[in-house]
Parts: sequence; C-alpha cells; structure tokens
Amino acid sequence: MNEDADLRHMRQALRLASRGGRRVSPNPEVGCVLVKGGRVVGRGWHSRFGGPHAEPTALRQAGRAARGATAYVNLEPCCAHPGKKTPPCTEALIRAGVRRVVAAMRDPNPLVSGRGLRRLRRAGIAVRCGVLEAEARRLNRPFETLVRLKRPHVILKAGISLDGRIETSKKQSKWVTSPEARKLSRRMRAESDAVLVGIGTVLADDPGLLADKGPHPLRAILDSRLRTPRRSKVVTGPGRALIFTSSRKSLPGAETVRVPRVKNGLDLRRVLRELARRGVASVFVEGGSAVHSSFLDNGLVDELKLFIAPRLLGGTRARSFYEGRGVRDLADSRLLEEVSVGRAGPDLLVSGAVRR
Repeated sequence: MNEDADLRHMRQALRLASRGGRRVSPNPEVGCVLVKGGRVVGRGWHSRFGGPHAEPTALRQAGRAARGATAYVNLEPCCAHPGKKTPPCTEALIRAGVRRVVAAMRDPNPLVSGRGLRRLRRAGIAVRCGVLEAEARRLNRPFETLVRLKRPHVILKAGISLDGRIETSKKQSKWVTSPEARKLSRRMRAESDAVLVGIGTVLADDPGLLADKGPHPLRAILDSRLRTPRRSKVVTGPGRALIFTSSRKSLPGAETVRVPRVKNGLDLRRVLRELARRGVASVFVEGGSAVHSSFLDNGLVDELKLFIAPRLLGGTRARSFYEGRGVRDLADSRLLEEVSVGRAGPDLLVSGAVRR
C-alpha cells in the first residue's frame, strides 16, 4: 500500500466530487478515480440528481482497464437496499473486476452504513476506509445532517459590527458590512438549496435573496401572520418562494405552508421537516435577529458564518445578531469547531461548525 498515492488520488476524487455542487442535492457529492499501474484510467462524478453515479461513470471511461484497478471514492459505494432507485455501485465495481477500493468515509445513513464495504469484501475485493475522512465529511455535511437528523443542514450567516450589532439604535442596517462581504454572501447562497429570513427582514429591507448567478435557491420566509407584500421581491423574483405561516390565508405567487405556532414563533423543527420533504438538504439562514436567536436557542444551527465589519455601533437599543434566551453558565455556551478566519474587503469572515 502506497500511503502517498492513496492520499493523492483521494484528493482528486474529492475535487471531482465537488463539481456536482447543489445540482446533486439532496444526494451526496461523490467522485471516483480508477488507478491501474500508477496511471489514472477512469474518472467520474455525480453531476446531477437522478443522473448516473460516480463509480459507473468512471468504469465506463476505463473500460477493460478497470479490471485489477484500484477505485478511490470519497463515500462508501452504495449497495442494494429497499427504496433505492439506481443500480448499486458495489455490483458495478465487482462485475468490472476492480481489485481494491479506497473510501474516504462510510455512508452516514445508519440503515446502510458499512453494508457496501462488507459486500465488496465478501466478493474478495480489498477495502480501505478513512482516507481523508475529515475532508470528505466537510464536503457532504448537508447529506449527513439530512440522513442522520432528518432535517436540512442549517448555515446561519450574519453581518455584524465589532460589538455584535446588526443595526444602530435608530434601526439603520444598510450597510453594516462592506460590498465585498455582501458579494461573497450572494455566492454562498448559491451553495445552499434554500435561503431563509423572517418577515421582519422582508418588511424592513425587501431583499431579493438571490444568488450571484442562477439557479437561485428556494426563498423561504417565516411569516406567522402572512404579512408578506404581494409585490415584494421575495414573491416576484425568479425561482420559487415558500412562505411558512400559521395563517389560513394564501398569497398569490407564492406557496404557503401552514405550520403551528410555538411560544416564540413558528415551530422551526416543523419548518425544517417540511423543507426536507421538498428535497432541501441545506438552508442558508440570513435572519434577522429574532430568527437567528430562535434557531440558536433551539439548537438548530450546524454552521456559523459571521461577517464582522471594523466598526463600533454601541447603544443598549441596538440589536445584536443573537439575543434570545441566552445561557446562564459558560458551560452551556455554544462552541465552534474547525474555526477559520478570512477576509472580505475590510471585513473579517469567521466560520465554524457548531459543536453538537
């Protein structure tokens, strides 16, 4: 076994997998590299939902050269199980005569995790799992959240001042952060299946919630009393708009979904289940403060992205991005893992995964 070669080829499989992007959602992003005699003989990736999987695509490219090759895949090859619509990739690898399979991670679905690897081993194929596992998990966080928690992966984004405010004491919020930060935020939208805000943001800013380029994500609005204006950009813009409400009314131009109210607003767990039912694997939550606080207080945030402008606003009446119930003890505070710090013009971008 050549450790350097395994790492090199798995990195290539991960790069191929990332080409699928949001087009494959709610499926995972998967890439496959076939190597024989130190030479790559086949490449493939899952390019769209419902399309061919990475392994058979790479096998077709390799042809007869696949016999005796090593297959590098960033996710355990799928095996037959109830409800599966596509042919199992394990059987394709076995029929092609692949000698060895290197996987970055097991399938996170507890119903099938490990079954594909066991099937390959029973067929006499050498199997290694865990190469660049952390990188593979980062790539497919939305898929893992969806299959494990039965809800979309939630990314909370906010643009704040150095002292955590999202607006002045006079409620001025345009613009706390820089044009570069807002441009990067629009690019981030394109990486998620849906972008979500509350009715307060719609009424105050009339945002379009569009990505920098299409296809645009689903626009989801939390609006318990259905106050969204018919001519607002979230309703009239391109793509789909979905309004969650407890009202019995409807709104022309947008799909409305009734969900129950709880103590501090709409039932967010029900909202996320409804989004998952519509094939949404990732949600980009943009606020405002009440929405941010509700998601955080309910433990429904998986990742945090904070654009921090080099300015101070101050004032006890100026809202921060996270208020809500808060915590009494530091031991109960929410910690970030895998924290990174970048730049967007003059602003800092702090990103991290919320520890569960």
